[in-house]
Amino acid sequence: MNTYITTPIYYVNAQPHLGHAYTTIVADTYSRFRRLAGATVRFQTGTDEHGDKIAEAAAKEDVPPKEYADRISRLFQDTWPLLEVQPDNFIRTTDPGHVATVQSILQKVHDSGDIYFDEYSGLYCRGCERFLTEKELVDGLCPDHQVPPQEIAEQNYFFRMSRYQQRLIEHIEENPDFITPERYRNEVLSFLSEPLEDLCISRPKSRLTWGIELPFDANFVTYVWFDALINYLSGLDYPDGEDFDRFWSVAEHVIAKDILKPHAIYWPTMLMSMGLPLYKKLHVHGYWNVDDTKMSKSIGNVVRPAQLIEEYGVDTLRYFTLREMSFGLDASFSSDAIIARKNSDLANDIGNLFSRSIAMLQKYTEGRIPTPGPAGPADLLLQKTTEQMLEIYTEEMANFQFHRALQAVWEVISSANKYIVTNEPWTLARESSNSKRLATVLYTLSECLRLLAMVLGPVMPGAAAKMVFGLGLETGSNLVSDLERGGRWGLLPAGTVLRPIEPLFPRMERQQVKETEKTVKIVSKGDPAQSETDFGLITFDQFQKVDLRVAEIVAAERVKKSEKLLKLTVMAPERRTIMAGIAESYAPEELIGCQVLIVANMKPAKLMGIPSQGMVLAARAMVDGKERLVLSTVSKTVPTGSRVA
Repeated sequence: MNTYITTPIYYVNAQPHLGHAYTTIVADTYSRFRRLAGATVRFQTGTDEHGDKIAEAAAKEDVPPKEYADRISRLFQDTWPLLEVQPDNFIRTTDPGHVATVQSILQKVHDSGDIYFDEYSGLYCRGCERFLTEKELVDGLCPDHQVPPQEIAEQNYFFRMSRYQQRLIEHIEENPDFITPERYRNEVLSFLSEPLEDLCISRPKSRLTWGIELPFDANFVTYVWFDALINYLSGLDYPDGEDFDRFWSVAEHVIAKDILKPHAIYWPTMLMSMGLPLYKKLHVHGYWNVDDTKMSKSIGNVVRPAQLIEEYGVDTLRYFTLREMSFGLDASFSSDAIIARKNSDLANDIGNLFSRSIAMLQKYTEGRIPTPGPAGPADLLLQKTTEQMLEIYTEEMANFQFHRALQAVWEVISSANKYIVTNEPWTLARESSNSKRLATVLYTLSECLRLLAMVLGPVMPGAAAKMVFGLGLETGSNLVSDLERGGRWGLLPAGTVLRPIEPLFPRMERQQVKETEKTVKIVSKGDPAQSETDFGLITFDQFQKVDLRVAEIVAAERVKKSEKLLKLTVMAPERRTIMAGIAESYAPEELIGCQVLIVANMKPAKLMGIPSQGMVLAARAMVDGKERLVLSTVSKTVPTGSRVA
């Protein structure tokens, strides 16, 4: 079972940005997933270094094109390790092997009669480095670069692309998964419904010298696309390389939608002319907008990967991009969005689950995986939920639906957090008669964590490796690196010794919020002018102004320098933070999943510098001979946000 996954080779007229990062993270994640599924994988990326724009950029800096290309290509090569991206091959179009392959293919296609010399007049876009048709223009402008194309007339060499139009249409119609998602398949078929023009594949040296010389005419260099697309073959040592024989038949290309036409039309017809089978699949994703505006150098909102990693961390960035974008559609990046994902999904959900599970294992089983007793209904339910997730995850990852795969993973994380609340290990630990039940609960949690670490490996390799280490396992073990051998419940060996690790995802406050310490009184002494006999009675109209809601606690943590306060994150149904003076009555891990009553329309205030958006209701009562606060709740589970009548 082989996999060959590629990114486009990135044009070196600009530095790496979020769009480049996303495409490459997708390809890296898919390559890691395929390895997890047992495939032999080749993952390739690289840089495209010839053409008009490179020559112009180099001239502006008064350096030779090769020197300029070397510098920008190095920026891409240095960026990928920062993103935990691990390609098997990084190819450059200035590599001697690639140049030789391009010239060999040009000669072969020329000798077959599919390249001819002619004069052409057309609308040329420098940004796209290709001729555009009138149909492609929007209000007379290139839709991607928003500039009018130039009218150019010159003699050039042309590839008989039109000869293969009908054959390409038939291939797309007979292979529904050839171009995914479907909307892009339909877009290509729509374009092919009109007569296809032949492709200009050269530039005269009188206009451009920075390119690969045509082997049959030294007065011309090849057009950038006929050069660049061939990297997918030259990177496999076509035609005689062992990798070509092993991997070409399973080739899958990942691209952004702006280069759909070259990959879906130029490239397949070139392969047909060469007599080669077509690639297996073309996966097309949308654009990343920044604060709902398309990234653009001209307006200065281009986001650099290194900056994002420094601010948010590589695991957070990888998770955010894969979870936030529905593959094929556009998505929007903002600081608020990525911080919300980190604090909610990563810190509160998986981070909190892992840290409190390990803490209980350290406390109750001396840091070892216990031997479980008989499984009860709650244990079997979490096992079933996890096993169902593995099936969904495998299917959705294979189909490039990364956000859906992660949704399934987070359903298990939510179930595991609720499992802790329902089974109360801290209560079981108080009585020795419950030791077998406690062992079963903690083993069930540990096994769930092992399988979560396995499926998160392709998405967040760094965080997953920490989870594996903390569970006392080895990264290369089948228990965490092989879906077929390790993707079954009950394989975690009892007696495994846990290891201490730092918190996976520390919470992050928005940098623009300036922390200030402020003392707030939380107990009212009442109005001294009020009669002693009216008990502070209020009218019905006054009571209606109090908005009481049912909220679910999804995260809880102690507040530094405070013995009484807990910081609660609740859903009611929106997410909000509430500071509650209940730390002397409740441990944070007891509260996850609990439904409580809150005053939802309290004026926001700050306690210990932390904003609080409501008040939790509790009764002060004697429990087991000791006075404590008891949280108010409802007798049955109801939808979060339900109003208390």
